[in-house]
Amino acid sequence: MRKAEILRKTAETDIKIALDLDGSGKSDIDTGCGFLDHMLTLFAKHGRFDLDVFCKGDVNVDYHHTVEDVGIALGKAFSDALGDKRGITRYGDAVISMDEAVILSSVDFSGRDFLGFGLDIPTQKVGDFDTELVEEFWLGFVRNALCALHLRRISGKNSHHIIEGAFKSAAKSFRQAVSVEKGFENDIPSTKGVL
Repeated sequence: MRKAEILRKTAETDIKIALDLDGSGKSDIDTGCGFLDHMLTLFAKHGRFDLDVFCKGDVNVDYHHTVEDVGIALGKAFSDALGDKRGITRYGDAVISMDEAVILSSVDFSGRDFLGFGLDIPTQKVGDFDTELVEEFWLGFVRNALCALHLRRISGKNSHHIIEGAFKSAAKSFRQAVSVEKGFENDIPSTKGVL
């Protein structure tokens, strides 16, 4: 069963996450940051992950700690749910059109963390959300999921569409990468024999 539950409590945030990699896209998200809630809801839907996220954070200060710590906890949930990664495809990629924006993502659940962040978001804010936090979210994620993730904006000028396209594209590439290949359920997808 490829599921994980993560509890993460710091002086700044109190987070509970439940993840089922083999879900249907159901989600219950409440982070105190409406924009992040929207991104995680569509991430679950387009990745077909069942995902519950609750975060009580110091949003009276700003959204930084909430966004970063949710990224950390979600990355840890992916790592725990994947276990030794036996049977997974390992690699995934997707190109998503979000109106005028086109976003590419590519992921390798290699056991090594790297973020290639090339979204070049044109504005500093979407509503009350600081767009620089998108990179902080994905940095927290890759460091704890131990994956290499590349996100690139191919085109687009609308910051909301670029960010939304990135979360959708990541979801699609993750779905591909964590899928279990029929006939290879016991195989570790590496010549080293371990990931």
